Amino acid sequence: MVNKIRKAVFPAAGLGTRFLPATKASPKEMLALVDKPLIQYVVEESVASGIESILIITGRDKSAIENHFDISFEMEQMLIERGKTEMFEQIRAISDIARISYTRQKQALGLGHAIYQAKDFVGSEPFAALLADDIVDSEKPALQQMVEVYEKYNAPVIATMQVAGEDISRFGVIDADEVEPNVFKIKDMVEKPAYAEAPSDLAIIGRYIFTPDIFEAIEQTKPGSGGEIQITDAMRILLKKRPFYAVKLEGTRHDAGDKLGFLIATVELALKRADLGKEFREYLKGLNLR
Repeated sequence: MVNKIRKAVFPAAGLGTRFLPATKASPKEMLALVDKPLIQYVVEESVASGIESILIITGRDKSAIENHFDISFEMEQMLIERGKTEMFEQIRAISDIARISYTRQKQALGLGHAIYQAKDFVGSEPFAALLADDIVDSEKPALQQMVEVYEKYNAPVIATMQVAGEDISRFGVIDADEVEPNVFKIKDMVEKPAYAEAPSDLAIIGRYIFTPDIFEAIEQTKPGSGGEIQITDAMRILLKKRPFYAVKLEGTRHDAGDKLGFLIATVELALKRADLGKEFREYLKGLNLR
């Protein structure tokens, strides 16, 4: 019997240096695409995929994340008094979205180290791990696409996308055989290979479903550059013991951890908004682009 994926882990302790100075005192995960923080998009995706409990791995100066998902009595009371019922319901829904708990990663020592902080929270269950940098705009939630593959093969699953040219060197890359349309059985994976040495054009992106034995693999993983423990290295250890699968996600993935990617995501998501899209589209058409 396949255990249901009920829990999700959100590593959110990174320093967000690519967005300085905006992230000097504000978490990168709280940067807003239109009017919603990055991390809320991904929390909503996980809840829509059946997740019941969430652990957010935070660090120093990340209290804004906890505040965002908490009840704001003063703001809610003000909205009620002013008759803004729809806005009140929208704000209250954020705090009611899921059971969310927090733990601190005292040092940012890599994604593998961050995920290891969830060992007690996860216990003996399979779980999902999601990065707020990766926003996937799709009809079926990205994590739900992965859950369906996990339930079919009863094995860890990672998300992948095709990356053309030398940009592949910015990602972990899989060597895999396609076993059904858009589903791959992984033979090996490598972290940020040189373009000429990349085993494929399939890059690993920020969605994972792990079995709890990933923690033992992380314990066996040696620190790499900068003393960081890479989750790709831990997955390679576990790959020797059990099969791994990858899903090429349907939908559009936005790299919101990159300034250009963030701007593109903002424009594309704004254009899809019923309350903004028409006027924003007309504005863009009127720009004198040179």
